[in-house]
Amino acid sequence: MAGKSNKSKAKRAAQSSATNSSTVSALQSDSPAAPTPAPAPDNGAAADNAVEASVPETNEVPPTVPKVDESESQEASNDAQPKQGELRLYPVSVKTQSGGKMELQLNPGDSVMDIRQFLLDAPETCYFTCYELLLRSKDGETHHLEDYNEISEVSDITIGGSSLEMIPALYDDRSIRAHVHRARDLLSLSTLHSSLSTTLALKYDAAAANKAQNPGDKPNVVPELDCLGYMEDVPASLSKLINSPSEEIKCVESIVFSSFNPPPSHRKLVGDLIYLDVVTLEGNKYCITGTTKAFYVNSSSGNILDPKPSKSGFEAATLIGLLQKLSSKFKKAFREVMEKKASAHPFENVQSLLPPHSWLRPFPVPDHKRDAARAEEALTISYGSELIGMQRDWNEELQSCREFPHSTPQERILRDRALYKVSSDFVDAALNGAIGVISRCIPPINPTDPECLHMYVHNNIFFSFAVDADIEQLSKKRPSNDLSVTEKVSSSEKVPCKDKTCDGEHNAELNSCNEAPLIESEQATYASANNDLKGTKLYQEADVSGLYNLAMAIIDYRGHRVVAQSVLPGILQGDKSDALLYGSVDNGKKICWNEDFHAKVLEAAKLLHIKEHAVIDASENVFKLAAPVECKGIVGSDNRHYLLDLMRVTPRDANYTGPDSRFCVLRPELITSFCQAEALEKLKCKTKTDEGTDTVSDPSDVSVDTSKTGDELIQGEENGASASEKTVTEKQNATADSAAGSSELSKLCDEITFNPNVFTDFKLGGTQEEISSDEENVKKVSSYLVDVVLPKFIEDLCSLEVSPMDGQTLTEALHSHGVNVRYIGRIANGVKHLPHLWDLCLNEITVRSAKHILKNILRDIEDHDIGAAVSHFLNCFFGNVVGTNNLHAKSQKKDQSTTKKSQGRGKGKASAKKSLSSYMMVDSNMLWSEIQEFAKAKYEFELPELSRATVKKVHVLRNLSQKVGISVAARKYDFNATSPFDASDVLDLRPVVKHSVPVCSEAKNLIEMGKLQLAEGMLSESYTFFSEAFSILQQVTGPMHREVSNCCRYLAMVLYHAGDMAGAIMQQHKELIINERCLGLDHPDTAHSYGNMALFYHGLNQTELALQNMGRALLLLGLSSGPDHPDVAATFINVAMMYQDMGKMETALRYLQDALKKNERLLGPEHIQTAVCYHALAIACNSMGLFKLSHQHEKKTYDILVKQLGEDDSRTKDSQNWIKTFEMREVQKTAQKQKGLAASAANTQKAIDLLKARPDLIQAFQNAAAAERANSLNAAALGEAQPRGRGFDERAARAAAEVRKKAAAKGLLVRPHGGVQVPPQISQLVNPGTADSSKKSRENGEAKIEEKKETSVNGKTTNVAPAGLGAGLTSLDKKKQKAKK
Repeated sequence: MAGKSNKSKAKRAAQSSATNSSTVSALQSDSPAAPTPAPAPDNGAAADNAVEASVPETNEVPPTVPKVDESESQEASNDAQPKQGELRLYPVSVKTQSGGKMELQLNPGDSVMDIRQFLLDAPETCYFTCYELLLRSKDGETHHLEDYNEISEVSDITIGGSSLEMIPALYDDRSIRAHVHRARDLLSLSTLHSSLSTTLALKYDAAAANKAQNPGDKPNVVPELDCLGYMEDVPASLSKLINSPSEEIKCVESIVFSSFNPPPSHRKLVGDLIYLDVVTLEGNKYCITGTTKAFYVNSSSGNILDPKPSKSGFEAATLIGLLQKLSSKFKKAFREVMEKKASAHPFENVQSLLPPHSWLRPFPVPDHKRDAARAEEALTISYGSELIGMQRDWNEELQSCREFPHSTPQERILRDRALYKVSSDFVDAALNGAIGVISRCIPPINPTDPECLHMYVHNNIFFSFAVDADIEQLSKKRPSNDLSVTEKVSSSEKVPCKDKTCDGEHNAELNSCNEAPLIESEQATYASANNDLKGTKLYQEADVSGLYNLAMAIIDYRGHRVVAQSVLPGILQGDKSDALLYGSVDNGKKICWNEDFHAKVLEAAKLLHIKEHAVIDASENVFKLAAPVECKGIVGSDNRHYLLDLMRVTPRDANYTGPDSRFCVLRPELITSFCQAEALEKLKCKTKTDEGTDTVSDPSDVSVDTSKTGDELIQGEENGASASEKTVTEKQNATADSAAGSSELSKLCDEITFNPNVFTDFKLGGTQEEISSDEENVKKVSSYLVDVVLPKFIEDLCSLEVSPMDGQTLTEALHSHGVNVRYIGRIANGVKHLPHLWDLCLNEITVRSAKHILKNILRDIEDHDIGAAVSHFLNCFFGNVVGTNNLHAKSQKKDQSTTKKSQGRGKGKASAKKSLSSYMMVDSNMLWSEIQEFAKAKYEFELPELSRATVKKVHVLRNLSQKVGISVAARKYDFNATSPFDASDVLDLRPVVKHSVPVCSEAKNLIEMGKLQLAEGMLSESYTFFSEAFSILQQVTGPMHREVSNCCRYLAMVLYHAGDMAGAIMQQHKELIINERCLGLDHPDTAHSYGNMALFYHGLNQTELALQNMGRALLLLGLSSGPDHPDVAATFINVAMMYQDMGKMETALRYLQDALKKNERLLGPEHIQTAVCYHALAIACNSMGLFKLSHQHEKKTYDILVKQLGEDDSRTKDSQNWIKTFEMREVQKTAQKQKGLAASAANTQKAIDLLKARPDLIQAFQNAAAAERANSLNAAALGEAQPRGRGFDERAARAAAEVRKKAAAKGLLVRPHGGVQVPPQISQLVNPGTADSSKKSRENGEAKIEEKKETSVNGKTTNVAPAGLGAGLTSLDKKKQKAKK
């Protein structure tokens, strides 16, 4: 199967189009030029140190470096080692199939499949699909290229002079159908996903161009946004979320397969493959014959086939080529389609491999129009499998990819890319297969078993149901069947199966959700499937050579949970080689052990902090295991060692020890965090005492002593970054002083291990002291979670260090800190005093409880009742549905609960009436009582009656819809109505998937290193690291991936702080497009992307465009979190800053006052964010000349900061300086009023004398001016560059603030933010003329802003140019070199 795996390695889907590192130079008409050749990597050697010269980013011209430093940077890049993500590109000319010429930029490591993908993306060759490639080298040799070769295997293109030629190949049945499919895709704009940001920018550019052509026109008046309107009426803004789809450009009336198909046998013998019926825009009808060589118009008319060509000229090698000859309108329209695709951003043409579920659909529902091509595709649906040819062997592909060499960076990139592609393809196929399984379109392999135990094999993927915990009721109802299943499972290991039924049972024992006796009901719960997926991910990340795992995905659809796995080699054939070698299939009664297998498992255990421990089976035999007892180690027929059923890779949570909590295990992020904290504690003890012993402190001591170190380690990012990444960062910070300390810390950390089998029913071996010690270790980490991690997490939530916006980001934040969602009740009780957090936790608990009830309903109803059932449930949940016969419904529900599972998946004639009545008999009171019961049982939380009112919001509907896969109409819903929803409002039900698609560890490490450099103020080095990570991720995942958007965000941040606004906007635009496509249109990260984009536009003085992006950000924040969130208040402050710069002070004050109200209501009058609002108001009042109000607001700021931070904090001192400044300005204003309207020169002199007499005021002015330059409006009091909270990437913002301070200290010229500029009064005291005019205007009651004038004045006097990445970084480097000397 090597060829198959190589095929998967080389295959590149459309996700890499337009943006691969070696992309087509002529790909997009307005895309940035292809990068200049970078230094060739020396066999892909890694870069040990950051290189001073910046790395050109893929498909983008790097920031310009001034000519003065060219030789210097050239020398630096020559001496430097090649970087990991760098690829050298070589020009290769291509002679196209139509005889034209074009040029590709290729790398020797590119495969022939890559070249084909590049040619598919190029406008000149996009419609050629069937051709062979010839490579002619410089010495005249001609090589025929096979699809799965790399160029370097065939010829050396680095010497130059190479050329490619496209030679037409013969079509066959499969390739001609693919050609027709490709032609239809090219004629459609449905693959173009245009971002609203792109549309806004294009409109702005068009308006600017129009203004330049007609300078006499009136200047555009910036319209006031209805942002506050969004916040007041969020339901009404639903329809604004969905972008209007691209208007289709019609090229042809129809292209369909003719009813003459298939060709008669005598025509097949002369090469006919297919017949097409085409109607052109002119109304002409043609019957086209597709042969092995070409397409031509035949002479058929009516119902009789006439295969003769109608005219000699009507023939072409491609379908598009023939249509261009037949129709002039087609030719024109096709050109328009290609131009529109070319004018879009390259990322907008790229397909996302696993796009997010859209919970909103257009309203009113668009008309459904006839489309014969769509109908043909739907009728040939195969649930993800290939119709023609061999099915993919997913397991062989995946394991072959894992066996790729990975010693050099380039090899690792190729391996990661292959793994990512195969895993993504597997998830996509599993998704389609699961829909077929749940829709009963795929027959089971064990049809005689109970329906809930059915298993399926489709497209070489094994499917089984993860039945919910109440399967134990089935076990009570069907004892005989359960016993037979148990006997089969336990005996199947002894005797290899021969018949199909037994094969099915054998596969059952090896699957996480069906393997154990049904009496052990927890084995078959949703939780065990989740844990199995987590365990599989951990072993995949450990990446131990010789130990393999199956590909796995979990699909939730229509109330069912289906587990999809790749098929274990040999298991369906009953080979003897599939006997169990390690672990147990009968819950520890008989344990198998193999020395070779144990050695591999032990190697992985060391990386996963799993202890080697003794376990005793029912026969009193003792075995040394390094994994959970119920895992299964099997050697497949391919002689690979597979480890399955990894439900308890981390130890059990000692805080949950009840019989119903067998699968309440700790999260791996918590284990990593605890080990780091413990290792640091031991290291401290070691350094304090000169003894070499490792002392382990009391658990309570650990809780106290590690509260600083451990908690720092577990502060994960809110965007879902794992805590393990964070711990790496903190570890590097803590041990940067000595490499020896770092290695010792790592060694101490690795020594901390846990026994996963404590607190279980399995009999443990070893002495009682060992068992007690193992239990104590698990208790210690469990108490660390409750005593240290939870309080710190709650503290971070209250201080907005962690600021989740919705249920998804709250879950990600919990997981990144190592906290299980079952602790959300404790979190809720800890944040009762903050309304937005209390509502968020309350709604998340409610939605999760409601989700389980809705799944039970969906599982039991017929296909035709789905819309009515979902809408009725939503009405009961959001409305107030009153039932007519509650008692009858409750008793009926109890009766049904015992029979529900025995009916399998509720699909039978007998169950139709019951299921219909069961969901219709439910009313709001019944539903809410069930929700409260579930919340109490699962989350140990008493839902207050208030929760029924708090859920009546759009963002709760969004949360529930995303969790269950519902799509509703984008219309305004009245949540105060009794029944807000109709059955027609429910438009779709989609599967929700969890998967184990791997991430690129190489790029993640580079991003972490880049963050460290950014925090140190090293803009050049951080840019280098982020660029390398971006380049690697482009090659591994293609552009449509969350990690790529993270890279773009950080690159934008670096460029912004280096003064390159245009470069920052380019990167931010990429991040925005990726977030919209990969996370969803209304994900909080997408909202923050729009907010950051607005700030960058504002920095370029494109305020109108900035405000439009801000409006979109506020709309998205309203949908994801609702109007009551600190991030909304932070965004209001930014909007106010923009209006303030435009001189619209009344509007600015309105936003600032609204932000202040929000923060006082949500966070309290003494929160630091409230102080930020007061300071912003003080600055705004200052700009209006209302110095007394400024003084009052700043005094409130100062009082809050003194209470929260103390008088010695730099931010408090800054606020004190502002108070003095405002006092002085009020004194000035009073003096001016007394002396009359016109200020004389004598008064100006007096003011100067007064300042000379009071040097403390001069210092106050200088400090205030520096603070305003360095900080944006809303963060001046806090010393931060951007709004607090998760609102605009607070971690990066905090790091950026440090960057600015350190860069200023080192002499780097940093451009001020586009917020409030230097206060005019300071300059006016020096220039009395300016002061006079300003005073006059203020005395006349005009509230004008003079800041921008003063900026330009200062620019002229000091000649400060914006520091780009070139000059700015070079000056920084020179300063560093001087410092070293």
